[in-house]
Amino acid sequence: MNRILLASAFLLVSISAAFADGIPSAVPTAVGSVPKASAPKLVEPHLHIARSNLVGHARIALTFDACMGQADERILSTLVRERIPATIFVTARWLKRNPAALAVFLQNPDLFELENHGQNHIPAVDTPTLVYGIASAGSPQAVRQEVEGGAAAMVAAGIPAPHWFRGSTAKYDLSAIGEIRAMGYRIAGYSVNGDGGSLLGAVITEKRIASAKDGDVVISHVNQPTHAAGEGVAKALVDLKAKGTEFVRLEDVEDTGDDKTTE
Repeated sequence: MNRILLASAFLLVSISAAFADGIPSAVPTAVGSVPKASAPKLVEPHLHIARSNLVGHARIALTFDACMGQADERILSTLVRERIPATIFVTARWLKRNPAALAVFLQNPDLFELENHGQNHIPAVDTPTLVYGIASAGSPQAVRQEVEGGAAAMVAAGIPAPHWFRGSTAKYDLSAIGEIRAMGYRIAGYSVNGDGGSLLGAVITEKRIASAKDGDVVISHVNQPTHAAGEGVAKALVDLKAKGTEFVRLEDVEDTGDDKTTE
């Protein structure tokens, strides 16, 4: 009995000392309870170009992402046939799979400005998270690799060194924006989402792009030839041209981006 009393007294003294010293480990925690890291704050920057300020003569910048997959000939042939200039953001992965489309781009330097969409189509976010179910780069080093790897693939393919970057999903955290800007790139946001990631139908895609106004930057995709959206893109381009729209590439006009993407 004395031994039990002494042991109990010793335990009480030990716990009291632990609380007095502020040691949190003196209180048992639930098994497996680990504090969760807060999700990074992501932004989806807007971009506008200088307006023409002429009635009936809207100025619009068309931008297309070539993420993975194949070239959408419905869009590409329309751009060439109608002589409509556009800025194309290509990944290293897309370039490997589409040499014929790349040849068309390079054969029409007056129409196409080719810019950097990354090496492996990984969101340019420097902390681990998921963006639309896609794992982010997750570190500053991985963001740099995504940007530099994309640029290296472009130069190796005979494309001039890029000046613009647009990451997968077009979402970033602010620290990654600073890192990419420090690498010398302008970051391409947009003001009109034309095809909803190429997932919209032809009719709604056509309406969205047709709604573009003077100074807008339209984003659509040129890498999903089996999706209905491509049909809507092609039709909207022809309709806008018939209305007197002036199409420009990003390199041809002044621009303004928010979230310090172009400052």
